[in-house]
Amino acid sequence: MDVYHSILITGGGGMLADALKRALAARNLPFAAPPRAQLDVANPEHLREYFRDHRPSLILNTAAHTKVDVCEEEPAKADEINGRAVGRLAELAREHGSKLVHVSTDFVFDGSSRRPYREDDPVHPLSAYGRSKLLGEQQLQQINPPGYLLIRTAWVYGPNGACFPRTMVNAARAGKPLKVVDDQIGSPTYTRDLADAILALIDRNASGLFHVTNAGQVSWHDFTAAILDEFSLKAGLSRTTSADWKKLRPTSAVRPGYSVLDTTKYTQVTGRPLRPWRQALHDYRLAAEQNGGL
Repeated sequence: MDVYHSILITGGGGMLADALKRALAARNLPFAAPPRAQLDVANPEHLREYFRDHRPSLILNTAAHTKVDVCEEEPAKADEINGRAVGRLAELAREHGSKLVHVSTDFVFDGSSRRPYREDDPVHPLSAYGRSKLLGEQQLQQINPPGYLLIRTAWVYGPNGACFPRTMVNAARAGKPLKVVDDQIGSPTYTRDLADAILALIDRNASGLFHVTNAGQVSWHDFTAAILDEFSLKAGLSRTTSADWKKLRPTSAVRPGYSVLDTTKYTQVTGRPLRPWRQALHDYRLAAEQNGGL
């Protein structure tokens, strides 16, 4: 990591950006994480000016349009932020000889597999969000800047941002009943573990496509039950299906039923497996308490 004299984090106000800032600060590494008003990845002129003035040697791209259901209503905006902006970053990285690390998603898969998805498995996104993220992957791979890293992750949550555990905890504390789908299976991923994993790959000068999530798998319903248990909360928790949820919210995006990612390649390259999601959830609760709550 010391070879990178100038580190840029795009999407500087997000959860993953917050975790990356924390991880880099722990190493006493300088970085910049400008807010969108100063660096909008969807604004080509912003990007060109930033690269001209600062010449970052490492770019950690966490900027994304992540509101999955909203992307169904705004597919052009999703394609611009999640797709074409990645292409522009890739072109600038190639021009300046910078290393680009881009974060993608399990939503590039359709969920039809019954074993964890490997990096070389066929992609088939079901939603506008998934298609926009796949567009970003394709642009990055086609432009092929030197030593790029493409990291797919899933079910991301963490402190200092809106996320599924925070929503469930706040709803439970408000006394609201919780009806959660039980037929979507994935791997909840803690931002601080994801940030550490990204830096571990950079430390090893890794390049190409990697799957990175916390270990294990769970349904959204059972993840909710674990969240309530971790925070010692009681709530009226019940199950529903994706089909019934879709009937209640017809404009919501179709999500993959099974999107567990195989992280074997990551473990082989770094020599360190990712810890189980339940252990990570415990640390999320501790971090929330240290921050004075969610």
